[in-house]
This record gives sequence, structure tokens and C-alpha cells, in this order.
Amino acid sequence: MNAKIVGMDGSAKGEASLPDELFAQPVHEHLLWLSVKRHLGDQRQGNAKVKARGEVSGGGRKPWKQKGTGRARSGSNTSPLWPGGGRAFGPKPRSYRTDMPRKQRRAALAAALSQKAGENAVTVIDSLTFAAPRTREMAEILKRLGLDAKRTLLVIGEPDPNVVRSCRNLRNLHTTLANQINPYDLLQSEALLVTASGLAQMKEIFSR
Repeated sequence: MNAKIVGMDGSAKGEASLPDELFAQPVHEHLLWLSVKRHLGDQRQGNAKVKARGEVSGGGRKPWKQKGTGRARSGSNTSPLWPGGGRAFGPKPRSYRTDMPRKQRRAALAAALSQKAGENAVTVIDSLTFAAPRTREMAEILKRLGLDAKRTLLVIGEPDPNVVRSCRNLRNLHTTLANQINPYDLLQSEALLVTASGLAQMKEIFSR
């Protein structure tokens, strides 16, 4: 698979060869579903908590005697049936994290990348540097590349504060590092824009 290489001015710089291990693999929809489910589950805090009947204030003596009052029998004012009582079967703190084998994670990532390559939605930019944060310049670059109206995922090789700050206020642009790319972000985007260094790092990390 090949992708066109462009410069910051939008000029064509040739073609880049995309590694087949990442961009020419079968698209397994079930693996993608598992990966997205795992990603969203990992974002959940899982700290919802309510008080059960043993944790609310009250209790102790029986509200009234068992028989002879004409009222329903009751053993404690902490019952879920009473106002101020505990809640039955309420949420408790838990972890929503799920395990996924490394091979499946790699296969899901390759499936998402291959899907983007199959849609001709991968563009390689030879370099992306700013002397200072310049959101307007980044918006102009996207416009030259025809990506200004598309949800775009920008993958960079190394953390660059100027690049990140230039991108973070653009509505349709999301930035990530090459070693943190995941199928969820890829499926959320319509186009993939990757720097040459980011592509090299992806190949080094995920093609092993």
C-alpha cells in the first residue's frame, strides 16, 4: 500500500510505502468491536456508589410491634421501602477494565489502519514544525490538503508542544502520538494524517 507524501505548503513530495503488516491486513469487525469496547470501558471511573440498608443512619429498635397495630409489619426504618432507607441492589465501585490479548490488540489496530488505507484516507506529511503555537497556520495546512472539513486524526512521532497547541482548538482535528494510536480514534476519524517520523515510529513499534 502507498500513500502520497505532501509538504506543509500542500505540494506533492512523492509516495510513501505503507508497511503491509499494518496497512494491508484483513478488517476483522469483531476485533474492532472488542477493541472499542475495551477502550471505552477503560475510560470509565466506576466510582458510582449508593448506601445500602446497613450504611444509612437509623435502625436499631423495631419501629412497632409485629402484631395488633393494623399496619404492615416492619423490622427497621433502614429498609429500602422507607423514605431515608438504604437502596437495594444499588451500584458499587467497580472496575470496567477488560483484558485483551496483545495479538488481538495489534490485529485490531492493523484492521483499523488497513480500513483507512483501503479508503485512500491516509496522507503522510514530510514534516510538521512550528516556531510557536499557530492555530491559523495549522488550519491553512489542513485547507491546502483538503482536510479542513473532515474529522482528521494527526499522528506525530514525538511530543511537540507547539504542534499540539496549534491543533487543539481546531474542531475537526485530533492529535495523538504514534505509540498511543488506537482503533477507537481511527474509527472516529474520516482521514488519517501522519508525519513521516510518526509513520516510522508506528512501523518500529507495531510491526514487531
